[in-house]
Amino acid sequence: MRVFEGFEKGINLGGWISQFDVFSYEHFDTFITEKDIENIAKMGFDHVRIPVDYNVLEDESASPIEAGYKYLDNCYTWCKRNGIKMIIDVHEVYGYSFDPLKKDMDRSRFFFDDKLQSRFFDLWRTIAKRYAGKTDTIAFELLNEVVLEEVAEAWNKVAEKCVAAIREYTKDAYIIIGGVCYNNVTKVPLLDKPYDDRIVYNFHCYEPMAFTHQRAYWVENMPEDFYAPYPDTLEHYREYSEKLPKELVKAIYAENLTETGTKFFEDIFSIAVEAAEKNNAPLYCGEYGVAEFAPMEDAVRWYRDINTVFKKFNIGRAMWNYKGKDFGLIDESYSGVKDELIKYI
Repeated sequence: MRVFEGFEKGINLGGWISQFDVFSYEHFDTFITEKDIENIAKMGFDHVRIPVDYNVLEDESASPIEAGYKYLDNCYTWCKRNGIKMIIDVHEVYGYSFDPLKKDMDRSRFFFDDKLQSRFFDLWRTIAKRYAGKTDTIAFELLNEVVLEEVAEAWNKVAEKCVAAIREYTKDAYIIIGGVCYNNVTKVPLLDKPYDDRIVYNFHCYEPMAFTHQRAYWVENMPEDFYAPYPDTLEHYREYSEKLPKELVKAIYAENLTETGTKFFEDIFSIAVEAAEKNNAPLYCGEYGVAEFAPMEDAVRWYRDINTVFKKFNIGRAMWNYKGKDFGLIDESYSGVKDELIKYI
């Protein structure tokens, strides 16, 4: 399988210019600085994935916000100085959000609304034009986590048009595209064949969700006192998952699974690996991680197993998350195991 060169071992900067608590330039100016990028490079990461929400980059009339683009410009400069790469990930777009806490969001409308899509394409034209000469360092990720499986074909059509819009300004930028059910690894085969040789297939992996998201307050029906160890039996993880949102836990019910541990990840990745090899596309995991509510010793074992399989199949990846968002590698919750954890990721 083709390797996504330069994007093999990364970490997310979630909570900076996406999923922030309050829109605040003071927050944007201080949450991530060049010292953080220096630290990330010293820890051995080769890239950062930067989630960014549309309202940082454009106002309500869709006019570009220069002050917002400054943060991407700065991060590009910091990454170049420190010899690492970056991914611009449009995490939330006008008219669509994956965020489960936004319960009144119509998660299908965007995929069938020409006006919303037109605005999305124009946003990407602005990004592509601005960074067309910097694609030795910057890759583009179209949209974070399409939730509903029933929009899979509509999403393919949107993605194809968006790629064409980007290609008006750059022919050589890597463009990363994920599938439905929150970028579930089992849904990679539903993606179109690559439109050119710079398309990367993307998935996210928090499996088993019952372990990685135990006691997570944003997961519907998750008990506040829930506990799941790692490793545990496949039967137990399926039992734990019965009350969780079906879009989140589809992989745990895949028919080819027989056990947990590294074999579990080999099995759930196999369908995506097969699709990537068939279509000669690099395969990338844009998010994977364990929330701070899980036992940290178990989290280390989970990271060891999943990264063993990433390396076996040459899958590039970006850990969620560097700082904050209940997953932060440099936060207090991970302090006791951070050095050991870094050996595996």
